[in-house]
Amino acid sequence: MPGYRHAADLLQVIPVFPLDGALLLPGGDLPLQIFEPRYLNMIDDAMAGDRIIGMIQTRAGGDRERPRLAGVGCAGRITAYAETSDGRYLITLTGVCRFEAGEEMSVPMPYRQLRVSYERFVHDLAEDEAREAPPGARERFARALKRYLNHRDLDIDWDTASNAPLEALVNSLAMGLPFEPAEKQALLEAPDLAGRFEALATLLEIDALEDGDDEGHSVQ
Repeated sequence: MPGYRHAADLLQVIPVFPLDGALLLPGGDLPLQIFEPRYLNMIDDAMAGDRIIGMIQTRAGGDRERPRLAGVGCAGRITAYAETSDGRYLITLTGVCRFEAGEEMSVPMPYRQLRVSYERFVHDLAEDEAREAPPGARERFARALKRYLNHRDLDIDWDTASNAPLEALVNSLAMGLPFEPAEKQALLEAPDLAGRFEALATLLEIDALEDGDDEGHSVQ
């Protein structure tokens, strides 16, 4: 994303939106509907500044209003914004860089803010980085995805999938498919495309174990 080339270009203290089951990955677009007052406040403040918000899941512990937060989230920039007649915000967050959650700040705002570190994931900002998946990845992925979709009686546009770069396909499916929060977190924390591909392909294969259909489409 323009303007972000190094970890130092990013805010070191960011507002966070804890939301289990919502996965944001670098370069991915996550549509959100905001209606809770504290998060409407958060969006107002973000729009007045750098438009950066951190998406993060929760983990066991804490209370309902202030649950413990996962150790890794993803910072995104608000790239689309609209307000409805009943006061809701419809936004799109575009993923910029994953972060490690650090100290929670004591602030007067109703939403939570974290000091974060991007160093572990600074390669997310390298737009020209060669990202490669293992040999045979397309074929394995096509088989696993076909069985998963058959098992759940779902379908996708195979022509579009066949022509999509593997990274874009893996990331969009990782964000969009209905995996459990812990599985979403594993996909988020995968170190690179090869690791995310392996995690996603394994989840697809496990889900479809009860389905005997092994016929795959070719995703070239």
